[in-house]
Amino acid sequence: MSAPTVLVLAAGQGTRMRSATPKVLHELCGRAMVLWPVAAALQAGAGKVVVVDSPARALEAVLPEGVGLAVQPQPNGTGGAVVAAAAEIDPGAAVVVLSGDVPLVSAQAIAELLAAHAAAGTPASMATTVLADPTGYGRVVRDGAGNVTRVVETKEAGDATPEELQIREVNSGIYVFDGDALVGALPRLSADNAQGELYLPQVLDVLRGDGHAVAAHAVDDPGLLLGINDRVALAQVRARAQRAIHERHMRAGVTIVDPAATAIDVDVEIGQDTVIEPFTTIRGSTRIGAECAIRHSYVVDSLIEDGVSVGPFAYLRPGTHLRAGAKVGTFVEVKNSDIGAGAKIPHLSYIGDADVGEGSNLGAATITANYDGRAKHRTTIGRGVRTSVDTTLVAPVSVGDEAWTAAGSVITEDVPPGALGIARARQVTKEGYAKRDKGG
Repeated sequence: MSAPTVLVLAAGQGTRMRSATPKVLHELCGRAMVLWPVAAALQAGAGKVVVVDSPARALEAVLPEGVGLAVQPQPNGTGGAVVAAAAEIDPGAAVVVLSGDVPLVSAQAIAELLAAHAAAGTPASMATTVLADPTGYGRVVRDGAGNVTRVVETKEAGDATPEELQIREVNSGIYVFDGDALVGALPRLSADNAQGELYLPQVLDVLRGDGHAVAAHAVDDPGLLLGINDRVALAQVRARAQRAIHERHMRAGVTIVDPAATAIDVDVEIGQDTVIEPFTTIRGSTRIGAECAIRHSYVVDSLIEDGVSVGPFAYLRPGTHLRAGAKVGTFVEVKNSDIGAGAKIPHLSYIGDADVGEGSNLGAATITANYDGRAKHRTTIGRGVRTSVDTTLVAPVSVGDEAWTAAGSVITEDVPPGALGIARARQVTKEGYAKRDKGG
């Protein structure tokens, strides 16, 4: 059989989020919610991934290259969402149906469901899980052979019998179908219900009516199947996702001193024997090398090579590149700059749009004035440069190798290699000024 097609249903607006942003575009540890199941599907070896969106096509801009988009023209239920993507279904391949608001489903869970489906030899399988408190979930009723006979909804009183309410195995809303069976069943769905919608579980009823069995595969970790309907659930899922991210890094040899006081996005890479101290946030596509120390800092979309020290209270903004052995210290902000190997910016400085050479040391309150009110300009600082405290470098300007600047200088002209740049007014002292100021 061909590699599976994966449909990610994501057309719902999620009104309970109370947000102008579509629910599945809310951020979860540095990645839009909908991209979590997309990433899991790709990692699981999907031959094709298609996301089902609303007519506004709000998700199109965030989808990775190669991921398809189908539009559900009206909000007519999960069955209607699959109908909208029917043209993308390969009859000769398995079709996995995921939900864009169930982000923690893993590639391993998808692969295990596909394997269980193949072993069962049925045209449809569903992922289930066992909950300690299954209140509000549809209960899975099995026959003696372990096949699903029906899913009993429990939304209204009387939907289920007292015996059925004792069942703790619930429907996750994740399915796998043989493509030809799904294509054949979709035209037979009915909107004859109170909501006037097409429900995907009706496909199971259609197949059972045709004499086919429906298999169920129980997922051991119910946390993988948690759905998000509001911001409370989003916070709960984020906590689980963040814990998994931390554990992945720690098992790979990273020390996270206090995981509860540390935030790390899902796509961050960190090398072995690096130490992340409390109250650090690392976001975006940041890459950190081995044997670094990151202390109480905020790091976004930056590249940090081996043996670098950052913080405390540093802010590394997008485009920062700290080369091996560099140091960025207390209350230093760096943006879109390349800091050379072994270079030091110990404290109280802003370095933006700059190239700093190997082994340079920038004194406290060194500032690159990179914006002239109309455009950004770069500052070039050579190798082995020493800027004294309170130096302002007005870009575009360059400071040559082994050059120095005097304390309190505003450098507006290039400083040649090995030179000392002094750019400050000569001091004038007014004797008796304090007495005169008091009217004496």
